[in-house]
Amino acid sequence: MDVIVTGRRCSISDDFRERVSERIASIERFRDRVQRVEVQVSTYPHKQPDHATSVEITLYGRGPVVRSEAAADDKSMAFEHALDKMKSQLRRAADRRKVHRGLRVAESLASAPVEQSMPTESDEPPVQRIGGLEITGDGPLVVREKIFPATPLTLAQALDEMELVGHDFFLYVDAESGAPSVVYRRRAYDYGVIHLDVAKQE
Repeated sequence: MDVIVTGRRCSISDDFRERVSERIASIERFRDRVQRVEVQVSTYPHKQPDHATSVEITLYGRGPVVRSEAAADDKSMAFEHALDKMKSQLRRAADRRKVHRGLRVAESLASAPVEQSMPTESDEPPVQRIGGLEITGDGPLVVREKIFPATPLTLAQALDEMELVGHDFFLYVDAESGAPSVVYRRRAYDYGVIHLDVAKQE
């Protein structure tokens, strides 16, 4: 299992890298066949002290990507919080799989970069097309667009994906109906599901 530790606006010591690698090894008992772990440490000097350092942990392997993030006043504490969150997410997913025995989790979804036109040396400002909108120059609108390959999932698989990425909702294509759907967390282990009935235009 490869463990890659990187820093944004901060330096990473060899001692911290070694401590992270040792602590990450405890995840293997929750999730087998992890191939790569990325730990990114970011510092935000203008934020409140208890949010000045953020650590994001991402697991890559067979099955869905697992991600957790936490902030604290130093990178060691932020890492421990993020690691605890990830273990909690993995436990919840394992509990769900006990209920749905034999469930095969679909392949992880990977984001694709948004295509943008590059600025030219002419006087004309660059034009971007994002989310179906044409924006000239910087524009007054900030839109972030991501494109995901949609592998149809069952409801149980979508719940697993949501738990593993640590989100409160998950967008997917229902394997039975083919409808765009969203599963979301309500309270504790209660969930809600929204299915879209796409009307065909004649």
